[in-house]
Amino acid sequence: MSSKASHSIGWIGLGRMGEAMAARLVKAGHGVSVWNRTASKADPLAQIGAEVVTDKTAMAHCATVFTMVSTTDDLKDILFGPGGVIGGGVLSGNARPQRIVDMSSISDTGSAEIRKRLTEAGVAYLSAPVSGNAKVAKAGKLLVVASGPKAEYDAVEPLLSALGRSAMYVGEGELSRIWKIAHNTMFGVIIQSLCEITLLAEKAGIPRHVFLESINQSVLGSMYTRYKTPALVNLDFTTTFTPKLLLKDMELGMGAAKSFGVMMPTASVTRDSVLALSHQYPGDVDFSVLLLELARAAGMKLEPENVKVSDGLA
Repeated sequence: MSSKASHSIGWIGLGRMGEAMAARLVKAGHGVSVWNRTASKADPLAQIGAEVVTDKTAMAHCATVFTMVSTTDDLKDILFGPGGVIGGGVLSGNARPQRIVDMSSISDTGSAEIRKRLTEAGVAYLSAPVSGNAKVAKAGKLLVVASGPKAEYDAVEPLLSALGRSAMYVGEGELSRIWKIAHNTMFGVIIQSLCEITLLAEKAGIPRHVFLESINQSVLGSMYTRYKTPALVNLDFTTTFTPKLLLKDMELGMGAAKSFGVMMPTASVTRDSVLALSHQYPGDVDFSVLLLELARAAGMKLEPENVKVSDGLA
């Protein structure tokens, strides 16, 4: 371990997503210095060549610092709190990063506040949320969507592209946060519809694996329907995203719709369904457990089909 970052790229936040994404940069040949609150989570990255730093203030020496954390408050603390990447540097005139690239899922208002504080500190800021979960990240199939100063996006576009299959620029300010809110609202709507039609088909006599494979092969199939198929077929609800987290994003979607004056009746009904689901399954389980709740409402008791099906990521 090191007390000072020696690479131009820093990475803070090594949860399920962060670790998989940082590993993509290391495997692409980039020198990366990493920091995580729980230091042991950095061990897999150290084994493939990342430098683990013990003090996040050391990240101030990196040109580009990526952040991937849980909440707006976590990001504020990491950047501006005691021992934060920016905090001490601004007051003492010490080094600070050229830019922060935040890939977390946070609100547009929280992100705008962070942008203002970073700009005042002379640090550029890109909002760059992603489409995909940790399995998608490991498979190199994430989509990165960024907003902020175009020159900053152009400067880091090769790094963003190394994180997945594609990177896109959607405009200035926090537009990528609005994109992420819209994206995750659609997550909810699609899983609701996919579970409903799958139960209709099964109750009529079509096995789940047969029906879902037919949807995946049809014009309606997508990367999303494919990577949810094994969970729905075999009732394996290992967490990628919990009902509570999906509810939070659906609430953000409904809030954005209200503020912009956009009707979203389908999303509104789905939000109510996800609210009920979050009460039934408040813990660490994947939101595709919705299938069981809708089955119960349809008078069905499901069993795992124990069929090996592709998630489309290999």
